[in-house]
Amino acid sequence: MEALDYITTPCGTLAITANEQGVTSVKFIELFTQQPRLNSHTSKAKKQLMEYFEGTRKQFSLPLAPQGTPFQMTVWQALKSIEFGAVASYLDVAKMIGNANACRAVGAANGRNPISILVPCHRIIGSTGKLTGYAGGLTRKQWLLDHENSQ
Repeated sequence: MEALDYITTPCGTLAITANEQGVTSVKFIELFTQQPRLNSHTSKAKKQLMEYFEGTRKQFSLPLAPQGTPFQMTVWQALKSIEFGAVASYLDVAKMIGNANACRAVGAANGRNPISILVPCHRIIGSTGKLTGYAGGLTRKQWLLDHENSQ
């Protein structure tokens, strides 16, 4: 059974899930649907996310265990290399993974990222510099970018 915990942040409530290998998801939620079931990974993730929102953490050091295709895993790994406060386009990420023609596939993989914030898909913007979709909503995406740029 996966472990589960919640954290209330300035931009909404996050549900954190983890298995024995690491964090499997971090997602914005509207309602608590289950009782927390903690493990060491959910506890560490909650602590590091609290530090991020308090402005004292810029990098995460947690074992992650997302489930996805090999291509998605490659994209999610590339997202982790985008520095705190920086942004990149889908084309930038496609180039990072060695396939400049994969912009749309990168966008699809970015949209399926199960581990918000820890795998910083919020740092991906359109090639025009405008905000693009975010599973947590564009208001939250803007909040996260502003939060990082204010540090």
